[in-house]
Amino acid sequence: MIAIVDYGVGNLFSLSSSLKALGLKAEITNDAQKLRDADRIILPGVGAFGDAKEKLDATGLVPVLRAEAQKKPLLGICLGMQLLFDRSFEYGEHPGLSLVPGEVADLRDDLTDKSLKVPHMGWNSLQILKDDPLFKYFKDGEYVYYVHSFYARNCAASTLGSSQYGNVAVTGVVRNGSVWGTQFHPEKSGDAGLRLLKAFSEL
Repeated sequence: MIAIVDYGVGNLFSLSSSLKALGLKAEITNDAQKLRDADRIILPGVGAFGDAKEKLDATGLVPVLRAEAQKKPLLGICLGMQLLFDRSFEYGEHPGLSLVPGEVADLRDDLTDKSLKVPHMGWNSLQILKDDPLFKYFKDGEYVYYVHSFYARNCAASTLGSSQYGNVAVTGVVRNGSVWGTQFHPEKSGDAGLRLLKAFSEL
């Protein structure tokens, strides 16, 4: 069973529907015991980092997530991936879960071409930088769907894949031990995204 963490932030319905379309059992939950009992955990998220972290802290699930991330596969999606890092500089500085070394910064700060639109929104090809079981059914250069204004950096050791946006190599996929993250939305990335979720279900 895949537990989808419900902390009041995230497009839970489309993610749950995608998993069910793959024939996978998924449950949206904020129950600590269900997270412990699950085979895998997905941490979704949309919106601002600080607000999301406050809501996640309020659930009391942070210690559970940190403990379970050492025992089973955990996947952070979009803002959920950003929360995995040490800190974010989105409207101030906010602590993350410190499950993946690195930080989250404003994409606009690092783009040299200021005419490029932020948020970075739409389809972009993903370059696979390191082989990983998460890419079992995924080919180098396939297109995935992004919607974000902030991105992970100083995390080269954990980066599995990236997408080029102007001069910036946007961190697309990360891994640290049994913790994975995707900046893009697999559940909105068509067949390629579904194949990635299928691989996650087999990790």
